[in-house]
Amino acid sequence: MYDAVAISDLHLGSPNCQARALAGFLEQVRRGPLATRRLILNGDVFDSIDFRRLKKHHWAVLSELRKLSDEVEVTWINGNHDGPADVVSHLLGVEVSEEKVVESGGKRVLFLHGHRFDEFISRYPVVTWVADRAYNLLQLVDPSHTFARLAKRNSKTFLRCARKIEADSVRYAAKRGYDAVCCGHTHHAAAAEAGPVRYYNSGCWTEKPCHYLTLADGAVEVRAYDEPVPDEAVVPFPAPAPAFA
Repeated sequence: MYDAVAISDLHLGSPNCQARALAGFLEQVRRGPLATRRLILNGDVFDSIDFRRLKKHHWAVLSELRKLSDEVEVTWINGNHDGPADVVSHLLGVEVSEEKVVESGGKRVLFLHGHRFDEFISRYPVVTWVADRAYNLLQLVDPSHTFARLAKRNSKTFLRCARKIEADSVRYAAKRGYDAVCCGHTHHAAAAEAGPVRYYNSGCWTEKPCHYLTLADGAVEVRAYDEPVPDEAVVPFPAPAPAFA
């Protein structure tokens, strides 16, 4: 059993949310193949708090979360899209927090969304809105999400923001004596283990493949979820992403 499983950037209500796969993933967490002591929703559970945008599979995700909250500890970490998360959290029976610390195998691992270190979204809200819409459009016109991934990973602005979030979150964790820090927000799954404080990012559930983190005996792993996969739903992340320069 895992000490923790973490997912981020579900963006329920968005047309790009991989809600069918997410509901299947949560069912595996609840029924045993991905059994864990706690589930961490590391920010941006909703695209916006507007239930009119939720489709059938989005409601199925909320149903699975409600069932899980009766069986394991579920923590919802506030993200920049979540709004007044504490209002909805009562319906799901989950705890809302700005960050979460989990002790595992003698290690202390910090979970936070990461948007607090992203100055771009506050300085340039209009540019951020336009970039988000362009990124979402690329995902809609290309179901494989190849072009969206290429656009994001070739954007100097995105790479600069991702590097800053990594550096600032590692610095924040180091000052507080944590061994690792796990973020979301960038939608880019990553693992940087070279420094004294390890950094991980759980990616998102709006882009294929979807990613999640597992924590067991102090070790964090980034994994990809491929749906459907007969008999084996866990696909190891190809390799740790190199630390940003």
